[in-house]
Amino acid sequence: MTEGPDSVTARAPAAAGDHPGAMIEARGLTRSYGDFYAVRDISFTIGRGEVVAFLGPNGAGKSTTMKMLTGVLAPTRGEAVIAGLEVRAHRLEAARQLGYLPESGPLYPDMTPRTLLRFFARVRGMSAAESRERLGYVVDQCRLGEVIGKPIGKLSKGYRQR
Repeated sequence: MTEGPDSVTARAPAAAGDHPGAMIEARGLTRSYGDFYAVRDISFTIGRGEVVAFLGPNGAGKSTTMKMLTGVLAPTRGEAVIAGLEVRAHRLEAARQLGYLPESGPLYPDMTPRTLLRFFARVRGMSAAESRERLGYVVDQCRLGEVIGKPIGKLSKGYRQR
């Protein structure tokens, strides 16, 4: 389905339950503001382990779609499903299944990566022991050791995105 040169193009919609192994499903997602449609009737399925990217010009609806999938923005119509959980009804449980890196995330310039990661661990309900273990893993995997105690505002964009 295509709405024009600046629209998101998606695969044909799937009926609910057609993709039991799906990780992410958009089912007729629509977001309108009065007569303006930021996203109109987009449907697609992404399987577990599949890597995808949203590509398109400014104004195509990429960010709006991601906000609906992550529960940040409610769709006007349709539904977002993450790991079998309808996002509107199970926002927190669905969010625990996702990792999402926006172009510029909600980072606090005076906070350090260590403090931010500990905060996210608490928000996700991790115990102190699990938090320490995961922090070590993330620091190693993302190669943050040399900047873990530096203010985020002083880090390069590459480090901030990690």
